[in-house]
Amino acid sequence: MTFAIGLYDLSVWVHVSAVVVGLGTTFVGAVSFPLALRAGVRHLPYAHELQLVISRRITGPALGLIIVTGVYQTIDADWGFGSFWISASFAIVIVLGAMNGVYFTPTDRRLAALATREIEATGTVSEDYQRQARREALAGAIAGLLVIAAVFLMVTKPGA
Repeated sequence: MTFAIGLYDLSVWVHVSAVVVGLGTTFVGAVSFPLALRAGVRHLPYAHELQLVISRRITGPALGLIIVTGVYQTIDADWGFGSFWISASFAIVIVLGAMNGVYFTPTDRRLAALATREIEATGTVSEDYQRQARREALAGAIAGLLVIAAVFLMVTKPGA
């Protein structure tokens, strides 16, 4: 029995691993925030700090690996960047990266600080904080749907 593993195969492995580990964390907020709220408002800053660490140390680097390996695979397998499933998947990854860097990271930083200040001052969080947290949860749900859409495109390869 011979095992022949080429560079393309390794790239697919890194690509899929980055998707599972890096984008799977997208769904952590859907459980960590409600859990922190149920445990008591004093845990809300921790939930935001957790999301910040995940974004910086896991999601961001994973998105970079996904793009690099995706470009390599597209070129090596001659898939063609004009294919709908390729271009749509790249667009989704770029949107997710933008959401992570432009929206989620600054929002979690701001909400962690806001929750900390409000809890120290009043023992609770304001309606303004709650409104912003709900908006972030909606954005998180949209990001999750985008991840699922990209996985669908990569698995089914419509039009290939």
